[in-house]
Amino acid sequence: MADMNKTKENKRHARLGIKWKMFAILAAFIIVALAVIWFFQVKMLNYFYLKTKFAELETSISKIETYLGEDEETLKNTVFECAIEYYSSIYVLEVRQGYATVMVEAEGTADTLMPIISDKDVIRLCNLAYENGGTYIATISSSKAPGFQKSEMFGEKPEDAIEDAMKKAKAGAVSAVHVKIVSGEDSDYLIIQNSDLTPVQATVKTLQRQFLWIGIILLLLALLLAVLLSKFITKPIIKINDAAKALARGKYDADFGVKGYREIGELSDTLNMASRELSKTDRLQKELIANVSHDLRTPLTMIKGYGEVMRDIPGENTPENVQVIIDETARLSELVNDMLDISRIQSGARVPALQVFCLTGVIRDTMARYEKLVTKDGYKIDFYADENVYVNADPSMILQVVYNLINNAVNYTGADKYVCVRQVKIGNKVRISVSDTGEGIASEQIPLIWDRYYKIDKVHKRAAVGTGLGLSIVKGIFELHGAAYGVDSKLGKGSAFWFELDCAFTEAEERQNG
Repeated sequence: MADMNKTKENKRHARLGIKWKMFAILAAFIIVALAVIWFFQVKMLNYFYLKTKFAELETSISKIETYLGEDEETLKNTVFECAIEYYSSIYVLEVRQGYATVMVEAEGTADTLMPIISDKDVIRLCNLAYENGGTYIATISSSKAPGFQKSEMFGEKPEDAIEDAMKKAKAGAVSAVHVKIVSGEDSDYLIIQNSDLTPVQATVKTLQRQFLWIGIILLLLALLLAVLLSKFITKPIIKINDAAKALARGKYDADFGVKGYREIGELSDTLNMASRELSKTDRLQKELIANVSHDLRTPLTMIKGYGEVMRDIPGENTPENVQVIIDETARLSELVNDMLDISRIQSGARVPALQVFCLTGVIRDTMARYEKLVTKDGYKIDFYADENVYVNADPSMILQVVYNLINNAVNYTGADKYVCVRQVKIGNKVRISVSDTGEGIASEQIPLIWDRYYKIDKVHKRAAVGTGLGLSIVKGIFELHGAAYGVDSKLGKGSAFWFELDCAFTEAEERQNG
């Protein structure tokens, strides 16, 4: 057992605390965030830059294409604006009968390939554009620009040019050439646009170094944040945990008055309430054990005493002494059965077997049990009912309810020893009330009297009839049937316990329906 407890303790200490769990979560989040940012800002930086650059070239050519055929001044202004805006060099040529004539040329940058493109290159670019459906895109290394070697050019798709530019960028500066043929009525127009592609390798390396330091700094901040947050969060939790351990050791006055964020405050209030309820339950349970022990010991003592008398004293083996033993045995059996009933009802093992029966008849049969009590001890128990009423319930359970309520009234009625049982039909419900003329119950004690551990007077006394556990059984049966129940009481004027059930029908209704 000691080894098992030691193993559990080791496992408990092996678990991560909230501080380190929080740090692990924050660290994981930062690492994932940095990985995503690194992928897009470093790994894909060159690709996105080239993608954007080629998109700008297409946009520029589309603008120029719009003004082809307009007056030369408008076209010239548009070309210059595009060259400056997109930092490129632009040629617009008119191709007529195989000859190309420059209409507009603009330099948006001082370092381009345009000044060294020969007429032969222009014709070849024009032919390549025709071969590729009117559009040609190429990337060339600046150091190999003269002559535009075909092996250094692409003309399929922008994606091919981007891939080629990324490869060539490692060897040095790269330029992009975008060529488009626009067909006119008498001639075609050739738009050639060239733009430098800025190498981003140095930027990428710089960003990589920055990300290393940024990652280290953020991880340290995550650790600091985890420590601060865990201190704020765990401090009230640790206090609650210590108080809970004290509560587990039986210290029911443990203080859970911990302040913090809302959830901790609610948990603290809940545990304080649980502590009070446990304290009350523990106290009442001890009282119950003392009371039950007293009730068990009394019949056992009498059985033992009368048995010894009958054994040791000649002539004491009389029917009266035997009857005492039988009565005390029956009382002992009744007490044990009541305790079993409470346990079965609260555990859900006992469920009502519903059937339609005459409630009025059950009460009359119950009254017959008290004939001896009425004739011998001077009790007066009356039952008033206008008609027979039928209900859909468990007959044995309802019989037990009526019996326990009458027992309770007999035990607490006044000096006149009067108990009244009354049946009243209210709408489609029937109310049964059992009244006594005793001292009554204080209003603050009424909600507690149904508790199986609770008794009004703190001095235990043996019940005249029954075991003293009846109201707890009654409450459980009412709840199983979904019945309304309660008690009307005033100090010095007695008490009236009542319950209501739905009527199945009355005897008059049964006769009417044939």
